[in-house]
Amino acid sequence: MGVAVQVEGLTKSFGSQNIWSDVTLTLPPGEISVLLGPSGTGKSVFLKSLVGLLKPERGSIVINDTDIVRTSEHRLYEIRKLFGVLFQDGALFGSMNLFDNIAFPLREHTKKSESEVKRIVLEKMDMVGLQGAEGKLPGEISGGMRKRAGLARALVLDPEIILFDEPDSGLDPVRVAYLNQLIVDLNAQIDATFLIVTHDIGTARTVPDNLGLLFRRNLVMFGPREQLLTSQEPVVRQFLNGRREGPIGMSEEKDVAQVEAEMAALEARGGDSHNGVGPKGASGGEAVPPQLEPSEGLPERQGARRRQERVARMLHEFDETTAEAIRRSLPEDLLARAGAGAYEPTTDASGRHWAAQPDAAASTATAVLPRRQEGHG
Repeated sequence: MGVAVQVEGLTKSFGSQNIWSDVTLTLPPGEISVLLGPSGTGKSVFLKSLVGLLKPERGSIVINDTDIVRTSEHRLYEIRKLFGVLFQDGALFGSMNLFDNIAFPLREHTKKSESEVKRIVLEKMDMVGLQGAEGKLPGEISGGMRKRAGLARALVLDPEIILFDEPDSGLDPVRVAYLNQLIVDLNAQIDATFLIVTHDIGTARTVPDNLGLLFRRNLVMFGPREQLLTSQEPVVRQFLNGRREGPIGMSEEKDVAQVEAEMAALEARGGDSHNGVGPKGASGGEAVPPQLEPSEGLPERQGARRRQERVARMLHEFDETTAEAIRRSLPEDLLARAGAGAYEPTTDASGRHWAAQPDAAASTATAVLPRRQEGHG
């Protein structure tokens, strides 16, 4: 199973420009999380901070009981081996064929024989659907194939945490749909912790277990996807419905009077439901679509089951709209136990993080989220 990533009070600036402040969230182990936000809100900066490429001014990032913000370079180097990263453009070496690109981390960081390297590379290429393409150069393949090659390279060290930096960028909607299914299928097979940074609302609505949004140098909200998909926060509704009306402007933040006027005009036209289907997968309204399932023949996603057990414990934390959306996603056994009051509220010592808790009535460990913190979701 993947490991949890606990982020507490993280603040990052470049000179006098503050990128974001006091970001607090935890990526639950083995689950898929998505981080949204308008362009320029520091989503890629957040990913670089998680792997220790950028140092925040304040806060902590705890992985396997190690705060990577304050640890030694030697320990940070070891922690980085837990990560696999899919960069926006694949970041492949143009002069190397796909086999050598994917084999690079194994040759750089391990002492495996070439026969072992070949076995692992071909296995990962098979997982992402690149069988027979090992001899091709990056310039000879499509953008979607380059993404998959980059993903295969991210998998070769069997990481426990995988970061995806806008995996949908440069891909047409059909390839995005295939890539989304591939991400879900991989999570079912390797049970690692996934974090996806994206602008694609279709991805955000259907892929993750958890969903967050960065805006105005803060984390507006982070939690089970139903919490954001049913949220009435103006910036959340605007972003998820891909519309102009709301706090997000083209190049800078709008003033309060302009936002109020736009929202009043929107309501007069029928609200979000009037918009129908918007760009980048936005679908209008507050519907919570079904979550993508692994392809036929693959195992059940263990992260999805752990997530179901966790949110069953959390029903009392949410407003009724969110709680009802979560109930519709729960299997009958968990729904019955939640309805019977079998779950007790649980948090860890800090009262803020996800914590692994044994379930007295079942052998599976569950991760739970404490009561929503003001400003963090």
